[in-house]
Amino acid sequence: MRIRVERDAFADAVAWASRILPQKAALPVLSGLRIDAGGDAGPGVRLSGFDYEVSAQASLDVTVAEGGSVLVPGRLLAEITRSLPPSPIDLATDGTRVVVSCGSSRFTLPTLPLEEYPTLPDMPAVSGTVGTDAFAAAVAAVAVAAGRDDALPVLTGIRVEIDGEQMTLAATDRYRLAVRTLRWQPEEPSMQATALVPARTLAEAAKSLTSGAQLSLALSMGGTGEGLIGLAGGDRSTTSRLLDGEFPKYRSLLPETSTATASVDSGALTDAVRRVALVASRTSPIRLSFSAEGIELEAGGLDDAAATESLPAEFEGEALSIAFNPTYLLDGLGSLDSDAATLSFTGPTKPAVLTGKSNGDGGSDHKYLLMPVRLAS
Repeated sequence: MRIRVERDAFADAVAWASRILPQKAALPVLSGLRIDAGGDAGPGVRLSGFDYEVSAQASLDVTVAEGGSVLVPGRLLAEITRSLPPSPIDLATDGTRVVVSCGSSRFTLPTLPLEEYPTLPDMPAVSGTVGTDAFAAAVAAVAVAAGRDDALPVLTGIRVEIDGEQMTLAATDRYRLAVRTLRWQPEEPSMQATALVPARTLAEAAKSLTSGAQLSLALSMGGTGEGLIGLAGGDRSTTSRLLDGEFPKYRSLLPETSTATASVDSGALTDAVRRVALVASRTSPIRLSFSAEGIELEAGGLDDAAATESLPAEFEGEALSIAFNPTYLLDGLGSLDSDAATLSFTGPTKPAVLTGKSNGDGGSDHKYLLMPVRLAS
């Protein structure tokens, strides 16, 4: 193999394709980045990474003097290409080594056994397309509520529900729940499907596949453990195995009515929560008291540092006080695509629902349900 490629484009593609590679691979070949030039890769080069759960591919136009395939340490190549000077990169194989040259810099890397590298899964047939910006925003807004405990894998995922032209994303870690609905263009107008996708994988892919206005989404619902989701945008694509398990019936958690509501500037509330939370210990909640006069925030007290702050707000209902984990509350406020936040309550010990401004259909397309913290009497 012998190719020449523009430095920035190659470094960016290598970084993207190698991001999924494990820090410490159980099998050495899984730490490798596969480089294919010419042949099945077409007139350019294709970079591929795979860890048996997630695959990533990036294609780019290069000058191919001699085609071929090679497997090199992916993360090391990413570090090298990122540090090279702004000159064209020449990459060539030399026996069992790969030589990377750029300006006066020259690196020699060992190759990994290509014949031991697993075959990447095929991209499923495209199920539809969705706007890249809208999808990235929706996934980011929901992913904050996904669990981080791998002992409960079902809660580390984002549930994707498709019903015709409507796509609903939901995630929960049992302490909060985020739900976002958006429009998309399915290949089959009557399509209905559900999938549970690892939240971290989906969030990274949605954030990085933004080179075009539209993102292709593909679903393959095989047998148990065989489900696959594929995302493609521009010259990049990724696949991920779906999680297996029963996602909580989250719709029953969302109250249909409320006994009190408060509307407040979301930026002002965010800043106030951050300030007041400075005196709260890592596990301590902050108390929010709602009345016709507005909102009063409190944290700390007794022998510890204490803080209070008041904010104007429009409040309807009987006055109440409720306490939240400040980090979870800030996550919810940050997930709103709105300069106004509405908190809906059914009681001081029951979950509150945080929403932004209504969409064109007359209802919010994003809901963030937050469990209150019980205060010692």
